[in-house]
Amino acid sequence: MFQARLTATALAARTCLHGEISAKGALADAMRYATAGGKGLRGFLVMESAHMHGVADDRSVWVAAAIEAIHAYSLVHDDMPCMDDDDLRRGLPTVHKKWDEATAVLVGDALQTLAFELLTHPIVQGAQGDVRIPLIRSLSVAAGQLGMVHGQALDIAAETAATPLTLDEITHLQAGKTGALITWSAEAGAMLAGADTKPMTDYATALGLAFQIWDDVLDVEGDAAAVGKAVGKDAGAGKATFVSLLGLDAAKTRANDLINDACDALWIYGARADVLRDAARFVIQRDR
Repeated sequence: MFQARLTATALAARTCLHGEISAKGALADAMRYATAGGKGLRGFLVMESAHMHGVADDRSVWVAAAIEAIHAYSLVHDDMPCMDDDDLRRGLPTVHKKWDEATAVLVGDALQTLAFELLTHPIVQGAQGDVRIPLIRSLSVAAGQLGMVHGQALDIAAETAATPLTLDEITHLQAGKTGALITWSAEAGAMLAGADTKPMTDYATALGLAFQIWDDVLDVEGDAAAVGKAVGKDAGAGKATFVSLLGLDAAKTRANDLINDACDALWIYGARADVLRDAARFVIQRDR
């Protein structure tokens, strides 16, 4: 059920997003290229949490498209030579390799602003009160100087720090870099329904940290062909990770414990949350 729902929501969000790309030429081509693949997990979290709260897919899909645009922009910029300097993303050349660095910057800029345009669509308003401004504001915080961008800045600073980061420091870094958008995605579905967001916040906070821990696991024992990008880069660069600090087995155990915490946070929803529980388990079963 989860895999079918993930596939369906990823397709719906991508179709919505691509339908709103009105640029022409190389910019439009590169925007579609940057958003053509990926798991679509963040968009899924929006649409599934909304569905669980009684919100129709034709409303939540606009919010899912917005978070996928933000996520794609972050990856395009993250892959550039001034950041992680990656040549591959999802098994294909990164945007700056397929086009050039200037195009990659503009693609990221355009996708970021498109995300907020998507959130202003009239259908997002709904019948129970206009939530568009709260969604825009909260996404601005999650993606910006206190969220994802903050985490990326800490990650860059850590590369030249005199001492490796501690476990608490890495946890704080990843709560911004990876966790902020995952948490917002799960909360957005409840926000669309005007419901309490706390259960979804607790679920997604644990899920986001487990996601990053598993990324660190894959960097150690993942296959580059399956992961779709280079592996072993963190160890090669001497970066502190959850695996380097906890050890491989302990990192896996910590990720598993976090997934249990995420599932427990959904107790209030009963069986309605089973697909979200399956999504949590998927995070530590994936090979990419």
